Amino acid sequence: MISPVEYIRQIRREAGKITWPKRKEVVITTIMVCIMAALAAVFFLIVDQVLSYIIKLILSLGA
Repeated sequence: MISPVEYIRQIRREAGKITWPKRKEVVITTIMVCIMAALAAVFFLIVDQVLSYIIKLILSLGA
């Protein structure tokens, strides 16, 4: 078992190893995520509309 003081020292040592991304990297990554989310939304909208049309077509055949 380590002492609380040693534990705090280890935390500070490990925290010093953290490399934070640059502002430019964060902005580019955020833009990429937004673009990919928009593309996924459009894709699923199109798939949903096509499936809806097919299901309506199939159901109208039985009536």
